[in-house]
Amino acid sequence: MEVKSRHHLRSDDVREVTDAVADALGVDLDGDTYELVEIEGGEFDVVLVDGSPDVVYVEDEPFLTVAGANAHEPRTHVVTVDAGAISFVSNGADVMRPGIVEADDDIAESDLVAIAEESHGKVLAIGRALTSGDDMVGSEGKVVESVHHVGDDLYEFDV
Repeated sequence: MEVKSRHHLRSDDVREVTDAVADALGVDLDGDTYELVEIEGGEFDVVLVDGSPDVVYVEDEPFLTVAGANAHEPRTHVVTVDAGAISFVSNGADVMRPGIVEADDDIAESDLVAIAEESHGKVLAIGRALTSGDDMVGSEGKVVESVHHVGDDLYEFDV
């Protein structure tokens, strides 16, 4: 991933990012510096918070990256998967109902969600909900489409 441009965000843009992350995940980003990094030919733009790639724009919607979600533990919009789903989710697979042990009721269809593993609560991926949170636990069907996961280019991104 090559950097197309990099610049500090204005205070109103910082507020937009911090408010969006707080609203979606219940996370208070309290950084001193916020830089927008546009990726050449990439589908994502990244916001560096104090130099760390903690926020990603997914279709113009700011959300925590996997690294950002592990640095700033999300309190809402979390889907928790069992041990059997970890290797699949970590490799970018979409999330299926049988692998889900819990999902926040406040998740609506098309919301971005953090996908965490059950044992330690570590976030493995970021995805787009295909159904509401109260409909995610069950016996069959795909319910979260993977957007970004451990080990992908965005996870490995370093400036």
